[in-house]
Amino acid sequence: MGFKCGIVGLPNVGKSTIFNALTNAGAEAANFPFCTKEPNVGMVGIPDHRIKDLSKVYKPKRELPAVMQFVDIAGLVKGASQGEGLGNQFLSHIRETDAIMHVVRCFEDIDITHVDGSIDPVRDADTVNTELALRDMDTVDKKLSKDKKLAALATKEGKDAKVRVEALEKLKVTLDQGNPARTAGLTEDEILLVKDLGLLTLKPMFYCANVREDEIHTGNDFVKAISAYAETNHCEVLMFSGKIEAEIAELNEEEKAAFLEEMGLKESGLAMVIRKGFSMLGLQTYFTAGEQEVRAWTIHKGWTAPAAAGVIHSDFERGFISAETLGFADFLKYGSWNAAKEKGLVRKEGKEYIVKDGDIMHFLFNV
Repeated sequence: MGFKCGIVGLPNVGKSTIFNALTNAGAEAANFPFCTKEPNVGMVGIPDHRIKDLSKVYKPKRELPAVMQFVDIAGLVKGASQGEGLGNQFLSHIRETDAIMHVVRCFEDIDITHVDGSIDPVRDADTVNTELALRDMDTVDKKLSKDKKLAALATKEGKDAKVRVEALEKLKVTLDQGNPARTAGLTEDEILLVKDLGLLTLKPMFYCANVREDEIHTGNDFVKAISAYAETNHCEVLMFSGKIEAEIAELNEEEKAAFLEEMGLKESGLAMVIRKGFSMLGLQTYFTAGEQEVRAWTIHKGWTAPAAAGVIHSDFERGFISAETLGFADFLKYGSWNAAKEKGLVRKEGKEYIVKDGDIMHFLFNV
């Protein structure tokens, strides 16, 4: 598994430019609304130096990094929840993502038009968030009406509905106040009860403040404004320059490192997004390694060894016996699996083992 990140925002804020830079997928980027009518999808291998370190030892036929999928969703406009623009179609694409990257324009450029005629990232963000919340309100209202009727029944279905009604009423109050569902204070159990509704504002979200190249270190008043707004919505802000990311996308790995150093940047925008996505979604990586391939696998923190094995194949989870496991730091310290094994560092773990980030694993199973 990897994760799917939807890129949303108003038209002409730099979404497709940033998508192209992050994925090299070549999505059309033009100076008019609704340039993107269907979602562009790009798969990105997640950079991880540990794959290279493993490959130096195993010399595999292929390296397979974990992947992240970006979905560039067409620009939303006021009234999208009621079908304005191509709203209903776009909102359904957002529903299929794991997390949302909300791009806001934080730069002036007389050559790039703005649908509202001026630059105001808070207004723009509020427009998009309102449309997402309105769609969620409609979803919650319909489900709440149905569950209230079911809750009156003396059946298991009725009991389940009664429990769910409490969570739905919390959501309704929050959404009616114009706030995103993620701020409703739902418990983990309540979130599970409404998960199948696919609420847009319940998804983890962060903002991408798109700035000019010369403001990538200092930011500007637009960035300050969207940062204050984001804080009230339980979100964080990453500062990007779409133009810088576009330049980075044209370079090889060695050139990228030199360019980042020259620009005084610690990491690329892609690295920032991946780190933020993994953090928000509670993800981590483990590895399988051998002469055929070295591969990274993405799982949720807290998963047991059988669940981690299941991302390779369901048979691995169903017939799980044990997992030979070595921490990456120990592998690196002793230089190989066998050398670490001689030191007694390769462990045989059972069904209750909680996989750690960087574990190198070999699964034993029988079906």
